[in-house]
Amino acid sequence: MKIPENLLYTEDHEWVRLENNIAYIGITDFAQHELGDIVYVEIETLAENLKQHEVFGTVEAVKTVSDLFLPLAGEILEINPKLETNPELVNTDPYGEGWMIKIKIANLFDIEGLLRADSYSSLIAG
Repeated sequence: MKIPENLLYTEDHEWVRLENNIAYIGITDFAQHELGDIVYVEIETLAENLKQHEVFGTVEAVKTVSDLFLPLAGEILEINPKLETNPELVNTDPYGEGWMIKIKIANLFDIEGLLRADSYSSLIAG
């Protein structure tokens, strides 16, 4: 499993890439592997202000549908337009082209609760 050192992670298997007070968010390589082939990503929260841990969308795989939880409170600025026609990007490039949303972070203090790569690696190792 790939676990890039430059990202932060949640126990719900989302990743966060910080760019000042903007964050890109997606699901981890571990999560996409567990879900299997992703066939649809539904995110209808554009321009909404959501609280940390609120559901911002769902991801549908061949076997299941899973909620996506917001790692940081903020406003949803952008939804990855490529996922509408190519949801499989979440499987093939979860940390790159498969990103899901871009948010403006409401409270930078929320970052303190996220996991570093080594802690996330320990979490998924069991």
